[in-house]
Amino acid sequence: MILGTAGHVDHGKTALVKALTGVDTDRLAEEKRRGITIDLGFAPLDLGARGVLGVVDVPGHEAFVRNMLAGATGVDLVLLVIAADEGVMPQTREHLAILDILGVKGGVIALTKCDLVDDDWLALVRDDVHALVAGTALEGALMVETSVVSGRGLDVLRSTLAAAARALPARDAADVFRLPVDRAFSVRGTGTVVTGTVWSGRLTRDAAVRILPGGAASRVRNIESHGAAVEAALPGTRAAIALAAVGVAELGRGSVLVSDDAWMPSTVLLADVALLPDAPRALGPRTTVRFHLGTVEIGARIVAPGGALAPGGRKHARVVLDAPVVGRAGDRFVLRSASPLTTIGGGVIDDPSPPQRRARPWTVDAATPAQRLQEVLRHAGPLGVAVSTLPVRVGAHPADVEALATAAGDARRMGDILYAAPIVSALEQRFASLVDEHHAHHPLDPGAPLQSVRAQTTANPALADLIVSTLLDRHQVDVSGGLVMRHGWTPTLD
Repeated sequence: MILGTAGHVDHGKTALVKALTGVDTDRLAEEKRRGITIDLGFAPLDLGARGVLGVVDVPGHEAFVRNMLAGATGVDLVLLVIAADEGVMPQTREHLAILDILGVKGGVIALTKCDLVDDDWLALVRDDVHALVAGTALEGALMVETSVVSGRGLDVLRSTLAAAARALPARDAADVFRLPVDRAFSVRGTGTVVTGTVWSGRLTRDAAVRILPGGAASRVRNIESHGAAVEAALPGTRAAIALAAVGVAELGRGSVLVSDDAWMPSTVLLADVALLPDAPRALGPRTTVRFHLGTVEIGARIVAPGGALAPGGRKHARVVLDAPVVGRAGDRFVLRSASPLTTIGGGVIDDPSPPQRRARPWTVDAATPAQRLQEVLRHAGPLGVAVSTLPVRVGAHPADVEALATAAGDARRMGDILYAAPIVSALEQRFASLVDEHHAHHPLDPGAPLQSVRAQTTANPALADLIVSTLLDRHQVDVSGGLVMRHGWTPTLD
């Protein structure tokens, strides 16, 4: 599992991580000079028989919240750090809002620098923190008083984190593999190496992978986790992956490593978007915001039906992106304003790759893969939906895809493609009417050209095959010599 830190700048997150793990996650010279975390830091927290937590230490300074977001997405458990001598501060509130938007469910609160305050002040801080987390994902989270100077509370914090980790469900290694890249560099004798948190699935040595959104193909040469060579990268772990036949210039933070063909980059998403009540302004279709998903940060516009999305409001909307991103149905994202730099909202992806750039937002909530499939089919029209893409397109587990396709009672299937039944029925009627029109206008012809009728009915060859085969099975039409005619049709002289 992945443990992420959160909290205001200089509240002791990095010092606390070092006290727990023995690793100084501030690796940059500028970080050591300034005494603050600028970029993401990583360390393993050994819990003995209880396993290892991968710790992601994030910056607390407001100028580096974008880096914090790159580390916060994908965490299973959060350690909210609040200095006892300062209490709740602006980035404490913003980080907590981000965790709520990202749907982080489990966490522990650490009060640091407790050696600097007396008991009365500490009681006031505890009351402020309880008020802060009320109504959030951390309501009811255990609070531990610590000091890295005296060692106070460190063992209690370690055991509390272990108990919180045990309470969370493990990620499924049989899911489709995805690793958002947070670092890419070159190692002499090894080549290109990428690091990141494995969001889902399992990756083994020598496996074929793709780097999206660019689409470069590569092969896994070696895998390490927390400095040790391993045979496979597992979900919920930190991994460093050495890649063959790809250069550092071809990828970086924001790239995504995948191994399944179902993944597809897109510049348009359909999503359920919500703004925080204290967002500074409404979002119109021309308002540019910063869109954060995984480790990517790009410009975006929110196009919502019925006008602008007001602060505190929620709508299904179209998200138009400045560059392609790789998403999955059910993924959570964060929105930040360009000026002032602040978190204003976020949302959940409904459809990561709608077929049209100006696709209409959904009008209903769909929380399960089965519900999303019904909406995706309805919006896909005659294009249909490939069953092989359902793990990504509707967020289904690969093992459930065939059952999901079979259970879609209002759908028709041709090969790998599912179509909404009403769409197919309408096109079947269109096909039959075109044949009837030909018979009416050319009563001496033995039939209408099959390819012409197919082309006039739909531009999708697979769907045209489904229509013809269905009408043949029902004995509504006959096909002979490249011609199609109504069943039993005979040319008749007048």
